Amino acid sequence: MPSIHHCDQGVQYAATAYVAQVEQRGVPISMAEQGEPRQNGYAERLMRTIKEEAVARTEYRDCADAYAPIGRFLDAVYQHKRIHSALGYLTPLEFAAAYHARLLSPTVIPSHGALKCPTLGAQFTPLAQRLC
Repeated sequence: MPSIHHCDQGVQYAATAYVAQVEQRGVPISMAEQGEPRQNGYAERLMRTIKEEAVARTEYRDCADAYAPIGRFLDAVYQHKRIHSALGYLTPLEFAAAYHARLLSPTVIPSHGALKCPTLGAQFTPLAQRLC
C-alpha cells in the first residue's frame, strides 16, 4: 500500500468515487495546487520512466498480469540501479543512505576514502561522499 497518493488536479483523481476508494484504504491524498504544474513534475517523470522502461517493453494480459513485474522493476531497477540527476546521480537508495549517514555524523575510512556510518555500519561510494 502506498504511503501517499500524489496527483495533479485531474478530474479523474478528484472524482468522489475515486477519492472514496483511496481514503477507504487509509492512504493520504496529496494534490498539486491548481495552476502549478511544476509541483507534479517528479510524479510525472516517474510515470514516464515506468511506461518507457517497464510497460512499453512487455505485453501484459491485464492489470493483474502487470502488477508483479512492474513492482519488481520499481524495487530492483528504479530504487537500486537507476541513477537520478535530481539526486546527484545516485540511486534513491544511495541517496537515502548518504542522507541518513550525514544525519548520523559519518566518518571517513582512511584506507579507501569511503564513508562509513557508525550507527548503520554501511559504506558508501566516493560519489555519495559529496552529500555527507
